[in-house]
Amino acid sequence: MTFGEQPAYLRVAGDLRQKIVDGSLPPHTRLPSQARIRKEYGVSDTVALEARKVLMAEGLVEGRSGSGTYVRERLEPRRIARSGFRAPAGASTAFRQEQAAEGVQGSWDASSAQEPAPEDIAERLGTEPGERLMRTRYVFRESGRPMMLSTSWEPLSLTGRTPVMLPEEGPLGGCGVVERMAAIETVVDNVVEEVGARPGLAEELALLGGVPGHVVIVISRTYYASQRAVETADLVVPADRYRLAYHLPVR
Repeated sequence: MTFGEQPAYLRVAGDLRQKIVDGSLPPHTRLPSQARIRKEYGVSDTVALEARKVLMAEGLVEGRSGSGTYVRERLEPRRIARSGFRAPAGASTAFRQEQAAEGVQGSWDASSAQEPAPEDIAERLGTEPGERLMRTRYVFRESGRPMMLSTSWEPLSLTGRTPVMLPEEGPLGGCGVVERMAAIETVVDNVVEEVGARPGLAEELALLGGVPGHVVIVISRTYYASQRAVETADLVVPADRYRLAYHLPVR
């Protein structure tokens, strides 16, 4: 096989990738061994190994301890709607509304704790580093499968000693930022989201069921009331399983 000027490992990875995409190597099929790749493509062990590494980094295959490397199941990405922040009266979180609309059984776990504001979070909230915040970590699930992580921070100077100090407890536990803030006479009137992508951290991928090097979408979201930041959060979503859909009003 002639590989031309392109590095041989990329050509081998490209051919194997095409076989995965067209179904010649269906999900859960074992990837050809390193020895077989070397023989079939006429390349060295190093090239065969690097080609496998490329496919792993792309999330197309996964290693199974003591068994080999297998083609991962490729799911059709599902939309996550981002449609603003105003909820109907009495509605709960946007996540719960969206899951109901899609006919999917959604759930989440949450844990809250007080901590001093890290420098970057203090900047987003317009507070001083070290100011006491309520930090809440979430694992959101879709039909029992983890699909999104979120870490939110709220200044205790605003919510401390109020019924909404703990986002998931009390009379408005789980109702979402807008409704909870309204309960303490703070009217949320704006929200900003910044969207980026990066390789997932090891602890994130362990929770989301990804593989090392897998890319995640990160949404940095901040709610404002009269230009005062009242909550900021980072949401982490697997990039291969979900895509974001923004519905924006025409003004």
